[in-house]
Order: sequence, then C-alpha cells, then structure tokens
Amino acid sequence: MPLLEKLQWRYATKKMDPSRPVAADKVERIIEAARLAPTSSGLQPYEILLVTNADVKKRIAEVAWNQQQVVDGSHLLVFAAWDDYTAERINQMFDYTNEVRGFRNEGWEAYRQQLLATYPQRGADVNFSHTARQAFLGLGAALIAAAFEEVDSVPMEGFDPAAVDDILGLHARGLKSVAMLPLGYRADAGDWLVDLPKVRRPRAQFVTEVA
Repeated sequence: MPLLEKLQWRYATKKMDPSRPVAADKVERIIEAARLAPTSSGLQPYEILLVTNADVKKRIAEVAWNQQQVVDGSHLLVFAAWDDYTAERINQMFDYTNEVRGFRNEGWEAYRQQLLATYPQRGADVNFSHTARQAFLGLGAALIAAAFEEVDSVPMEGFDPAAVDDILGLHARGLKSVAMLPLGYRADAGDWLVDLPKVRRPRAQFVTEVA
C-alpha cells in the first residue's frame, strides 16, 4: 500500500540539506492535514506557527539543544496549545460551528452548556494538559502528510518551551509551545540514521486482540 510504503520510508531525519527548500504547496498540504485532524469536542485548541525567518529559527535552535534541523529545514512548524479553556474560546468555536453549518442544533447547544459548566472550572494546568494532547493529534497528522508528500521531518519536544514562547510572543496570545516539526529534505551524507533499518516491535508484541 502506497501510504504504508511512505511511512516505512520516513524516519526522524537527523541532518537536512539547507539548499533544498520544500515547495510551498507541499507545506500547505501538510498544514492542512494538521488542520483537519480530529480534536476533542471539535474545539481545535491549538495553533501552528509557520516559521521561515532564518534569524528566528536560529534563536529557536539555540534553545533546542542546537538541533540543526531547526535551522537547516526550510520550514519549521511550531505547535502551540491553548494555555487554558475559557468561556470565550469555547463559545467562539461553537458559534463558528453554527455559522459554518448554517443552523443551531438543540443537542449541540446543550453540549455547549455542558462544556461551559465544566472545562473553565477545572484549572489551567488540567486544561493545558488536555489541549497539548490535542496538539499532538495535529502533529501526528502532519507527520503522516509529510511522509505522503515525501518531505522529511522530525518531531521535536527537545526544547525549552518557555524560551520558544518568548521568542514567538506566545504568552500574549494565550498559547504555549508543545512540539516542533522541521520540514526539509535529508542530506546526502552526514546522517547516521538514514540507512539503518526501521525498528518497531512486531505486531504480536504491539497489538492485543479482544474478540
């Protein structure tokens, strides 16, 4: 199957070729895959920052253990989750859903009230933990889309989130960075991982069937 073949092809690229930029249409399809990813209650509680500015990428690399893929990839996707669920944010998404669909549904409106009565009261720490998990759904979709486009990538949590937040001005927007995804093309040489077999546990150790 073509998709599985491309997932077999992909790997966490350790060295990217800075002379090979990813075409804009490919980047947009990767972002669109993340935008279409499912999220809890359809709230889509995260955003993506598309970073191409070389100086900004260099500053981010400095707080990301100097991982060169941040600099050498032509595009850097930063997944930033809502720092909290608020009534304003919940209402905005429910109102937007009604606008797009062109009608109001009684059950949907009852569900809105249920979320308004529970989510904001849970506290920012609990809510950020939840929004961050939703962002990782988008990250997974972007990874698969990148493989489908034959664009190399590497998911990253190895960075100082507070520092990245400062660099990108996320605090003022009520966002916190949770993951990054450099996009580019593997270098012809210098990547120790490129020719090694992909290692995954066999199905028998990975899947438990409950019939």
